[in-house]
Amino acid sequence: MTAAKWEEYKYFTKKEFDCKHTGENNMQHEFMLILEAIRKDFNKPMRVTSGFRSKKHPIEAKKLNSNGEHTQGSCGDVACDNGKDRYALITIALRHGITRIGVADNFLHLGIGGKGLPNHVVWDYQ
Repeated sequence: MTAAKWEEYKYFTKKEFDCKHTGENNMQHEFMLILEAIRKDFNKPMRVTSGFRSKKHPIEAKKLNSNGEHTQGSCGDVACDNGKDRYALITIALRHGITRIGVADNFLHLGIGGKGLPNHVVWDYQ
């Protein structure tokens, strides 16, 4: 895992991915390069709703095994609340190597997996 190189990214800033609870940020460079490519192809702004999460973050602290993509810096949640954009983002994300997709009413989880996580999965938050 290589640490994110914030000065190299055109479309995203470190602040967008900071843990909203602790301010920590251990995003992976590999994931950020993929997200940059997705954003370029999508050709519209993408608002990050959740990036890195410390294991101390309330959502992660509730989990029995807090070793998910957010704590590994290998994913991001992006705002998306309509079917047309959702379809476009999922299509582009798959083309760029995203292997884990979560679909919610108002966001998409886009991830590349990590230690102990299954790949090639799609889930919803219902």
